Amino acid sequence: MAAIPLGIGIALVGGAPLAGFLAIASALASREFFRIAEGGGYRPFSAIGVGISALTPLAVYASYLGLWQPTLALPFGLVLGIMALMLWRRGIDAQPLASAAVTVIGVLYTAGMLSFGYAIRYNAYAYADATMPWSAGGSGPVIASGGLLVLLPLLATWASDTGAFAIGRRYGRRKLMPSVSPGKTMAGATGGLVATVVVVWVYTRFLMQPATQLGFKWAPAGILLFGAAISIAAQLGDLVESLLKREAAVKNSSNLIPGHGGVLDRLDSLFFVLPVAYFLLDHLLIWAPTP
Repeated sequence: MAAIPLGIGIALVGGAPLAGFLAIASALASREFFRIAEGGGYRPFSAIGVGISALTPLAVYASYLGLWQPTLALPFGLVLGIMALMLWRRGIDAQPLASAAVTVIGVLYTAGMLSFGYAIRYNAYAYADATMPWSAGGSGPVIASGGLLVLLPLLATWASDTGAFAIGRRYGRRKLMPSVSPGKTMAGATGGLVATVVVVWVYTRFLMQPATQLGFKWAPAGILLFGAAISIAAQLGDLVESLLKREAAVKNSSNLIPGHGGVLDRLDSLFFVLPVAYFLLDHLLIWAPTP
């Protein structure tokens, strides 16, 4: 898919392009989420939810530019505003509480989770340019350390999905959660976890640490912990979206991407991976200059 190299390139560039990309992805994903909710019999405030979802990554970007300071009043104000809106737009017979709850969850589940990608890109430790192996002596493109850092959870998610598919297809017998996703197996889950740990170790050891001088505490235990947690988060994210689609009795979140479903189908793992990666990097990442 052309979106994969495009997404990698935008993640490396960061700044306004990354914020804009996340805003578009959040808007599309939230719209698909609300369509699934509507298929399940709910009546979310879709237009408002999509608008807030699009603005959320841009607000995060603005906060990193120092244009405003986030406060706890913002999420509470969002909840209060939507709760007030249900008084005017939803009667007693139109599930007012469910309408408000689904709208808030839709924004948090899509835009809220994806916005952690921007925070990872600008981790406090990733403040210098990376010294790539092929750019010794000052030649070659300049890549920010944060760009390589945010690629880590993206590649780890890809490894988890690929490992789970390959091993599950070859050795899968015992189902993981057949009522939610009949195709998922215990063997596939194990394969995804192992593949993720391997990719995280290889990426950290041979690219990220030499190029950015960043590593994990308690290596190699910190690397193993990060890889295992990312794989578990990725698989949980996939299962959660499957559960949502099951309730609405739909196969894909949309047909936006021919042969691949919708944006929600492509990003379901990242909704869980990015906040988990942000938390773990905040606690495990250290300055680790190579000898």
